Amino acid sequence: NTRIVTYIKMAMLRHLGRSLPNICTQNAGVISTAKYHEKVIDHYENPRNVGSLDKSDINVGTGLVGAPACGDVMKLQLKVDENGKIIDAKFKTFGCGSAIASSSLATEWIKGKNVNEAMKIKNTDIAKELNLPPVKLHCSMLAEDAIKSALNDYKVKQESKAAAAAMQ
Repeated sequence: NTRIVTYIKMAMLRHLGRSLPNICTQNAGVISTAKYHEKVIDHYENPRNVGSLDKSDINVGTGLVGAPACGDVMKLQLKVDENGKIIDAKFKTFGCGSAIASSSLATEWIKGKNVNEAMKIKNTDIAKELNLPPVKLHCSMLAEDAIKSALNDYKVKQESKAAAAAMQ
């Protein structure tokens, strides 16, 4: 997991320096993140719940979303117990610091919630918590879409399970 985090951080540093000149600058190889809010920097430097769950597990929902315009790709997975409570969540994101922070925050917020509560998480809540500027709102939108996509995948798996049980 630390190798994955290190790889993602290195890729993101390259991505930040190459594609976001108005948000960060490079001075002697050091990237300045002065315009990012401290919460974004915290989630970027210390991402929570990075990794993967077993997508073949009937209790795991997987959401994979992307924004072709900026190249951000987000995979979010959640594991639900028999009572409908989300007991684990993981993510892998290729994108800017705001995309990583949005993914990290989303996994923190959905853990411990039931599926109906998690469905109510809005991108505006994520953006507000991270103090995202308007140019970065698509990152919080991706996080909301990833949550909804993962919950939908989980729901489809549960419906298939119920249909298979009814046929027996």
